[in-house]
Amino acid sequence: MDQERRPRRAGPLERPGAVGGKRDINRRKRVQDLVDAGLSLFLVRGIEAVTIDEVAREAGMAKGNFYRYFRDKADLVEAVIEPVAGTTRQALDECHKRLSQIRDRDEAMSAYAELGNRLVGALAMYPDAMCLYLQERRAPATTARQAISDLAAELDHRAVALSQAAIDQDLVVVSNPKVSALAVLGAVEALALASVRNQVQMDPVETTKSLISIVLEGLRK
Repeated sequence: MDQERRPRRAGPLERPGAVGGKRDINRRKRVQDLVDAGLSLFLVRGIEAVTIDEVAREAGMAKGNFYRYFRDKADLVEAVIEPVAGTTRQALDECHKRLSQIRDRDEAMSAYAELGNRLVGALAMYPDAMCLYLQERRAPATTARQAISDLAAELDHRAVALSQAAIDQDLVVVSNPKVSALAVLGAVEALALASVRNQVQMDPVETTKSLISIVLEGLRK
């Protein structure tokens, strides 16, 4: 069910040295410093408005050093959102697999509940990266936003596939799986963005219930 994804645009360009060695540790720290600096600036001003000069300066290094680790701003954006992307993909994959094998409504509820728990976990672990993805998700597609635009399209595709799996198992009755899936995804994203912006206050259990209730209301049998 995986949608074909483009290969990662680039990775850090500097040779890493022996794993765990001084050079490797220093490289990892500088990469993380750039990721943290980029994320901080992107959240406040938006991806398009931030320059590589500003990211490098925020990370405490010269602009030339930026290019030792990333080819361009788009490469940095991809690194910033990769933890969110990887966690979300895995959660959706596992839910899709379970929905394709379920035997009754209770198993379906369990599969959706686990998906909700995993999404809440991603929200708790990577709130700033999640916020950036949600803020920029519907912005015009540009080179710098390529990773976010690609991930958004992929998640749309996966949401539709998840809805179709539930329909195939006769769990939900909808006339158009694409419309229902994208409506649910939009509602979940709106709730998630409100949560990371502290516009709604919920404990993890209540947040999980809110994330899955829209889907569960559609279950039949």
